[in-house]
Amino acid sequence: MARGSKPGKIGTVVGALGAAIVRGEIASGTVLPPEPELAERYGAGRSVVREAVKILVAKGLLTVRPRHGTQVRPQHDWTLLDREVLGWMRSEDGLDRALLLALEETREIIEPEAAALAATRATPEDLARIRAALAEMEAGQDDPQAAIAADKRFHLAILDATNNPILRSFRGAIDTILSAMFDFTVDVFGGNLANHAAVVDAIAAGEPEQARQAMRQVLGYTRGHMLSSSALADGASPKKKAIPGETP
Repeated sequence: MARGSKPGKIGTVVGALGAAIVRGEIASGTVLPPEPELAERYGAGRSVVREAVKILVAKGLLTVRPRHGTQVRPQHDWTLLDREVLGWMRSEDGLDRALLLALEETREIIEPEAAALAATRATPEDLARIRAALAEMEAGQDDPQAAIAADKRFHLAILDATNNPILRSFRGAIDTILSAMFDFTVDVFGGNLANHAAVVDAIAAGEPEQARQAMRQVLGYTRGHMLSSSALADGASPKKKAIPGETP
């Protein structure tokens, strides 16, 4: 591999340039400086900058056109369900209120219908995975990191239990959304366990409408907590709680 083109260096440039774009330090419509200037700015080789730009193009942040240069795209073109893009959008106070609510709204569109499908299609193996995740959630109430990981497994297992290949392809998106909702799910976790259990019971009973409504209760509980949060009411996001062993 050529000097200056190591993956770690490419990642550093991607992170620095991507963060500058999503935080508005480089405005939408801006044409980036030529490759040599970017290479000097970020202390990297031109091949590194070229690869970093390709990655940001794939994430929807940049567009490259002959004779027009490399231009920053508007936010509606960004791949907002990309884990890195959401990470760059997080300030030290968390994610923007409007974005958090939009993420939760997206869950409300997908997950209740996924639960209803799971109630008609889940195999015994699917149901075992869902129940195992719920049991891990219940057992991990004193360990936030373990509990949140189990919560994610719970929701992803239900998505898998639809046995719909298109819905299953949303696993990465839902995983990313759940990670972004971390600030709130820690606070509401214990009080929402009964709603999660109701989802499992409805799926196990083969009752799609009950499963749909139970999942709406799960999501509504979180949304209600978000809307009542004093931090969100002021138009900001709550500061992220530190969890032992978590990488910022």
